[in-house]
Amino acid sequence: QALPVESGGGSVQAGGSLRLSCTATGGTFVNTCVAWFRQAPEQEREGVARIWTLGGHTYFGDSAKGRFFISQDSTKKVVYLQMNRLKPEDTAMYFCAARPRASCWEWPTSDDTYWGHGTQVTVAS
Repeated sequence: QALPVESGGGSVQAGGSLRLSCTATGGTFVNTCVAWFRQAPEQEREGVARIWTLGGHTYFGDSAKGRFFISQDSTKKVVYLQMNRLKPEDTAMYFCAARPRASCWEWPTSDDTYWGHGTQVTVAS
């Protein structure tokens, strides 16, 4: 089973951009619901964006609409989260989650979802 590994986090000024990568290790993300979540200290986990790698359908949480974009590469091994016009409130640990053989009609949080360890994004005002 492919396990997700995040990369690309860092510190950026408000208004800037970052691109996060979620890389499949030990396999691919073929026919997988891959999602990005984030969690800030003392806040609940929030769904940011998700993509069904088989059909290409995408869905965005309210905070991401119009600013963030999710995509996959042709090898089905990497899912990207392009984050534009970043705000200080986007500061959080960002996690990638992958649920195999799932069409992504909902956020993948079930027991058969695999999680990465996260990558920190910090946006300075």
